[in-house]
Amino acid sequence: MALLPISTDYTNKDFDSLRIRLFALVRATFPEWTDQNVADFGNILVELFCHVGDVLGYYIDASALESRIVTATQRKSLLGLCKLVGYVPSGANAATAELLFQIPTVASGDVVIAAETVCSTGGTADPVNFQVLDSVTIPMGSISAVGTVEHSTNVTETFTSTGLANQEFTLGTTPFLDSSCVITDDGGAFTEVSNFLSSASDDAHFTVVVDQNDRARVRFGNGTSGSIPIGTITIAYKVGGGAAGNVSIGSINTITGTFTDGTNPVTVTVANAAAASGGADRQTIEQIKLLAPASNRVLTRCVTIDDFEIVALNVSGVARALMLTSNEDSAIEENCGILFIVPTGGGTPSDLLKTQVLTAVTVTYPCTLTFQPSVQTPLYLTVNVEATVYFRQGTAVATAAAAIRSALTDFFALTNSDGTVNEQVDFGAKMTDVNGEPNNTIAWSDVHNVVRDTSGVRKVSATSTGFVLNGEHADVVLASQQFPVLGTVTLINGDTGATL
Repeated sequence: MALLPISTDYTNKDFDSLRIRLFALVRATFPEWTDQNVADFGNILVELFCHVGDVLGYYIDASALESRIVTATQRKSLLGLCKLVGYVPSGANAATAELLFQIPTVASGDVVIAAETVCSTGGTADPVNFQVLDSVTIPMGSISAVGTVEHSTNVTETFTSTGLANQEFTLGTTPFLDSSCVITDDGGAFTEVSNFLSSASDDAHFTVVVDQNDRARVRFGNGTSGSIPIGTITIAYKVGGGAAGNVSIGSINTITGTFTDGTNPVTVTVANAAAASGGADRQTIEQIKLLAPASNRVLTRCVTIDDFEIVALNVSGVARALMLTSNEDSAIEENCGILFIVPTGGGTPSDLLKTQVLTAVTVTYPCTLTFQPSVQTPLYLTVNVEATVYFRQGTAVATAAAAIRSALTDFFALTNSDGTVNEQVDFGAKMTDVNGEPNNTIAWSDVHNVVRDTSGVRKVSATSTGFVLNGEHADVVLASQQFPVLGTVTLINGDTGATL
């Protein structure tokens, strides 16, 4: 008699399934064992085996899931899988802001605010700290000067070279900011590279690998591919960054330190006349799952318009990208292209971000020499919503109105809560209908349904003026390069006529 079935069902791996199969095996092998009382020691052993099998089955399933980019759930697994396809997920970006430094009266000498001076958002339990990037001087006879601050902190660590090949050092402070390492040893400065494949024996190169906890590990060459560092190794780098640095106008209002005009102490105040921008969180697991496979479509250079968009999206801080050429827009000259980018959080991309994207598509993944791309800010189309809403009995009207505004904000958001692209909005050239055909519109009905389906809403007025977008009872039509953003939301209580 065969003890094992001819055809094994590998899906029966849970405790109950294993218990049924084991007792069937027991009855076939030991027909005299008929006592299946839970207190019987033999049954206890069987159930212990079932428990172990259940746990092992879970581990086997989890291992299988973590072996594929599309199913992995752990960041550590994804980082390892990304190495196989040559993709490096972007870390956090640090926000920057222009600060106005002021003193109460005209200085009798230069007032110097040194680099790395800390400025922060005062009046909050958890202030956001910025550092002055380059020293700022309020000259004698003046009361103010402008300087740039960054949402980051400088850290310096020293290590002693062992003289061995392939030395590695783990940096102690997190979260590490990409491309911020400055390394020197007793022989001079080192240069960061992505790998040592093109490094000669005398090239002072190093690589940086960032783990799932945003901790960086620096590695040096082996004397054949990349030189071996000597003496004392000094590693200066930055930590910080993230979307939390995109603080609003006037938020940066505190400066730390004492200052003089060369002779007398002076009081320095700070203020940011514009919101900080450029801050972005590291790529989420869901973003990596989308961008890692797409990166394989662009091997060494940009050729198609999709290539330009994929490369731009892989630049930290870029949320959306659209490439247009003369084929899509007759107003664009031949052999030229315009790459429109939307930064993380929306708004106007900084000059630094534009430069980074342009470098990516012309240097890192170069296009042909005869093609001239440029990077520009998209044309935003503001969508104003006006709705007359009737609420269900017992509904807190103010709460429901806030929920409507929140739902509309989510509808027009650049990304979903998990960091993936919100497919409900896009550039006009990318907006499609249910069949995937281009239609360049934000559907009136889609926005209407967002309001109608909000908890507490009984109905939305069916009149031609009861629900309008930009003053019209119709879809909103976008130009190819336009990107929709939510404007004002005007809500009218249909029962009372009051504006909410």
